[in-house]
Amino acid sequence: MAGPINQRKSEHIQITLNENVTGDTITTGFEKVRFIHNALPEIDFRELAIDTTFLGHKCKTPFLISSMTGGAAFAETINRNLAEAAEERGWGLALGSTRALIESAEHRASFQVRKYAPSIPIIANLGAVQLNYGFGVDECLRIIDITEADALVLHLNSIQEVIQPEGDTNFKSLLGKIEWLCNELEVPVGVKEVGWGIDGATAKKLCDAGVSFIDVAGAGGTSWSQVEKFRSTSPVKRIAAEAFSDWGLPTVECITSVRAQIDKQPIIASGGMHTGLDAAKAIALGADMVGFGRSILKEATQSANDVLEVMETRELELRLAMFGIGAASLEELKKTDRVSYQIR
Repeated sequence: MAGPINQRKSEHIQITLNENVTGDTITTGFEKVRFIHNALPEIDFRELAIDTTFLGHKCKTPFLISSMTGGAAFAETINRNLAEAAEERGWGLALGSTRALIESAEHRASFQVRKYAPSIPIIANLGAVQLNYGFGVDECLRIIDITEADALVLHLNSIQEVIQPEGDTNFKSLLGKIEWLCNELEVPVGVKEVGWGIDGATAKKLCDAGVSFIDVAGAGGTSWSQVEKFRSTSPVKRIAAEAFSDWGLPTVECITSVRAQIDKQPIIASGGMHTGLDAAKAIALGADMVGFGRSILKEATQSANDVLEVMETRELELRLAMFGIGAASLEELKKTDRVSYQIR
């Protein structure tokens, strides 16, 4: 299936919608996390506060739509539906990889959603490895300008790049280039994984280099080696990809590991997030924001109203979890002692 970048983006959408692209046995770890129910919460459910601040932006919720797509015909519809819904509910929005925006003028509108979402934080996205393939400050500034984004996140996807037919696999000396970019850009620069997770030691290196936020994107959700397996025409790569279907650090382990190493930069919990209860657990373990990706993609292909229904459900689930333990605000949820978990 190797081909132009716009074709690749279309294939990614279809594969994630229609194929089994999660690991067979690896999980996020949230099934090991439990809240201790508080039968006497002593708070009014109607007064629960889930508003927060992220990168200087006041947000109605601690939720964002994780980077998914852009640069394909269908992506324009998807991103418009996501943007309109995110604006209405007060979620942040992260765009899919904007490399396609620079390399091809086709479907550029799929990344230009600010007109649908004038008030929420929008995060542009670029593969960190592209800093070794000709992308620098000028290209990143152009991305920020075209998307009108408030921040840039660099994604790390080493395993995917090897399996991907068109993959770029030179990950040498990227930390120094990330530090250089952080110093040169005026907008915050974050780093995310794509589904195999970031550990605390790596997060600390990145934050010491000037990174403004970490999106752990842990294992237990979409596996991009599995996605690329369906695109590959190489029997060797397809077999190898299958061996890595359960590779990665579970999302829960990423959150606790990263929070133990950094205390200033915000942590986004993503990777296999399905419910507002998952989100509540992530925040109680140390996350500041929670990203939902493939679990909202199907609705995004249909309408903004379908996305809104999912968003409202996730928010209610978060509020229910907070009410169930007697946490009246996100700050109280972060400090709760009514959470127990067993790692491994």
